[in-house]
Amino acid sequence: MRRFLAVLAGLLAAALVWEGYKAVGNPEGTVVFGVRVLPRADDLSMPHLWTIAERLGAPELTGGRPVWQVVLEACLFTLGITAVGFVAGAVVGLVLAVAMQRFRIVERGLLPYVILSQTVPLVALAPLIAGWGGTIMPAWATVSVIAAYLAFFPVAVGMLRGLQSPASAGVELMRSYAAGWWRTLVKLRFPAALPYLFPALRLAGAAAVVGAVVGEISTGTRGGIGRLIIEYSREATSDPAKVYTAMLGAALLGLLVAAAVTLLEVPLMRHRRHVEVVTL
Repeated sequence: MRRFLAVLAGLLAAALVWEGYKAVGNPEGTVVFGVRVLPRADDLSMPHLWTIAERLGAPELTGGRPVWQVVLEACLFTLGITAVGFVAGAVVGLVLAVAMQRFRIVERGLLPYVILSQTVPLVALAPLIAGWGGTIMPAWATVSVIAAYLAFFPVAVGMLRGLQSPASAGVELMRSYAAGWWRTLVKLRFPAALPYLFPALRLAGAAAVVGAVVGEISTGTRGGIGRLIIEYSREATSDPAKVYTAMLGAALLGLLVAAAVTLLEVPLMRHRRHVEVVTL
């Protein structure tokens, strides 16, 4: 309940900041030394929140379905693609982390390239991966590959840090029991890595959503929220609130993925704390 109230308070604060800036902000934006540091506060750039809410309930087109239904279907489509990319990226990240922890030479040789991989601009990589669509894999799978590309990095780095976190005394104790590498990994390193793993998974989930949205935009995959943002952006001058409905859907999709990881974290971390208390 405390966390739920904190989330509500954060949303309320964000709404107050939005409407407060719209009330006192410059319609042309705040410019300092010729550089706009704050956005325009006019209705075209920043519609009222109630205007966006009203647009969600209005028909997308004359006599058509309401906007909220179209956005929901697009989010569900992107959620499926994101889930595939997130799972694939998490598995790749876990495998890389275990390999780098097991072999120091793999860590020294591979970790710099893992970090370097995230410096490649996604807008440059997405068209290359999009070329695989229709030949190697279907179009939606190429978007999942882009999502997995962004998701594996935080899992690999966070899990590696977690696997290396046990104290040397704990490792020596496992050796005194004649425990091999695999048993030490399962009994000691994996439980110790859980506090590092779940924050990394939340970051990976958010990154997978970003990758899926950007991938849909870059590859032209229809049916998802990324493509819907592009389609609604064409009406930004005549119907600015409509653009924000799609952006709101993408933001809620990221929160949904992070919440799913949190639901998985709660029972596992509670069990871990219970084990620690019993051990003490």
